[in-house]
Formats: sequence, structure tokens, C-alpha cells
Amino acid sequence: MKIKCNREMLSDAINKVSRAVALRSTIAALEGIYFRTEESSLYICGYNLELGISTKILANIYEEGSVVLSSKLFCEIVRKMPGDELEINCSESLITTIRSSEAEYSIIGISASDFPELPVIESDRRISLSQGMLKSMISQTIFAVSDNDSRPTCTGSLFEIKEDRFRVVSVDGFRLAMRTEPITSTFETSFIVPKKTLEEILKLLDDDDGKHAEICSTRRHIEFMINGCVIISRLIEGDFLDYNNAIPSQNDKEVRVSTRRIIEASERMGLLISDAIKSPVRCVFGNDEITFNCRTAVGSATDRLSASAPNEPVEIGFNNRYLTDAFRAVSTDEVRLIIGSPVNPVKVLPPEGESFLFLLLPVRLQKND
Repeated sequence: MKIKCNREMLSDAINKVSRAVALRSTIAALEGIYFRTEESSLYICGYNLELGISTKILANIYEEGSVVLSSKLFCEIVRKMPGDELEINCSESLITTIRSSEAEYSIIGISASDFPELPVIESDRRISLSQGMLKSMISQTIFAVSDNDSRPTCTGSLFEIKEDRFRVVSVDGFRLAMRTEPITSTFETSFIVPKKTLEEILKLLDDDDGKHAEICSTRRHIEFMINGCVIISRLIEGDFLDYNNAIPSQNDKEVRVSTRRIIEASERMGLLISDAIKSPVRCVFGNDEITFNCRTAVGSATDRLSASAPNEPVEIGFNNRYLTDAFRAVSTDEVRLIIGSPVNPVKVLPPEGESFLFLLLPVRLQKND
């Protein structure tokens, strides 16, 4: 294989695909990046058997071929190379020469035949979404994905596609986050995307609503096509929580409050709380204000902010980190809280409609909290 390409384009491409490279593996090729010539382009791929990221860049092809190169070493070499153009020459013995300007490296490659093939996604269940919308839907729900492997289906987000809407739902047993947008689809399906995949997708998506991303799924895998990159991931198997039954319908009191102010109040309470020092935050909703109280071994704090709240006070306890995470994910200046009794989950909604819904489970309060 012998090619010449733009160094910056190559550097950007390998930085993207290297996110799917295995850090440690019994298969040496999985710790490398796969390169293959294709007409006037260079195909580049990283794959760890769970997640694969591939892309192509323009290149001058002098000799066709393929090779796998150490991801960590090759990325560093390309990053530090001088000059705008870079030449890669791989011999039949896999000795690979990388040359740019006056600098030159020779490293040992790995046979491309050792690199596992990515799953082939063949399905007519394909939708196109604006990148800005998809990015906001993932970023507003990923905070509620569980890190506890004992409940595998909660370690990812549910993607639910119906004829008239697209929904992303995350739950971790203590909170729920849901985003819904109207779409037009010719099919209905649902699947669970792992958190690691969602984190990588977020890094590739733009905020631009004028750009689009394509999603295609099969029973075991999902494929995203974003800005010239193809991301293929295993799906999480199993039944997702019946989230509709978790959403309370009996709550009847509405509180409207500034999103920024409630985040600031929650963060002030958090100054007294840590992993070692835990205590719930008492929130009293009533008389057009919210009162925050927190008491731990290091001290106590009180805060108040104005809000449209019921005359009859309701006191609810919250895990402060969960409270803060939910409001940081809010995309509107004002938020609606739908509350009931002190033991009922609290719904967090936009001022109008239900484009997002966050559910916060209360903490039972003790007299000494």
C-alpha cells in the first residue's frame, strides 16, 4: 500500500475512529486502526467488537492495499509530523514508512486479515433527523442512564420510533428523563443504545439543525451516519422498563420557577454535600416561593427563591445531585414542576407542552435530616 494525503484531514479522521479502538485486547489488531485503499480515498476504521467508527478521506493512491497500525503510536506520529502532506508506504512485510517533509518513521504493522469485519447493517428501517435535534435529545437524557451493570437494560437509552414521533428515554431507578419530537416515519421500532455509544455520538454531532444524521437499526445493531462517519454499535438486549407506568398521573399542583435560579439554589446546597457527607435537600413548595434547607455534619444552609407555588405548603426531600442534574438538562428559561404528596415523584416539564419530561423520585425525610 502506498498513499499520499493531507495530514490535517488524516489527523482529524484517526482521532475520530480511535475512540472505538480497544484499550486492551487479546486480539492485537483491535488495539490498532485499520486502513484500506478504495479508489481515490482511504478507508479508516476503529472497532472494539462493541463499537465501530469508520470514515473516509481523499487520498492519492499509488499502490492498493490494507494494514492495521498501532492507534496510540500512529496518532502521535501524525500529530507531531511537520508539513501539510503525509505519505504512507506499507511493504509486503508490513514495515510501514510514514513520511512528511524531512521527518520519517518506520513502524511494524499488523496484517489486515487479523482485523474483524464490522457487522453489515441491512435494513429498510432508516430515518433522517436534524443533528441539532438528535444532539439535544441525547444530551438531555443521558444523565439519567444507569452505571449499574446489574440492570443491563438501564445502562442505555431507549430509542422509540413511531409513525408520528421519536422519543429517547433513560432511567436509572431513581430518575427518568424523556425527550419527544414529532417526526414522520413509515415504520415503528424500539431499541436500547448503550451509554458509551451515546457519548461518542454526542462528540460527532453538530448543533446545526441544517445538517442531518441517519439512523438505521437491525435486531442486534444500530448504525449512525454523521458528517461522513459511520458508527456501528451493538444494542442492549432485553426489555426496557415500562416507563409509562412510572409517570404519576395523580399529581395536581403546579409550580413555575426560573431554571437558572433553581440550579443556583441547588448548587449552593451542594456545597455541604459530598460522596462522604450525604444528606437530602428539603424543598418546601408554597406561598409563591421555594425554600431549600440542607443540614450535614459540616453545617447547614437555607435558601429561598420566588416561584409560582400553591398556597398550601408541600415539603419534599431530594437527592441534591439528581436535582441539579435534571435542571441542568433543561433547555428552557422557565420550568414547570408538577408535584403531589411528599412521597410522589415530581415531574419536570417545559413551560408549555411535554417536549421533555424529567421524573425525580423523592427521598423520605427523617426528623433529624
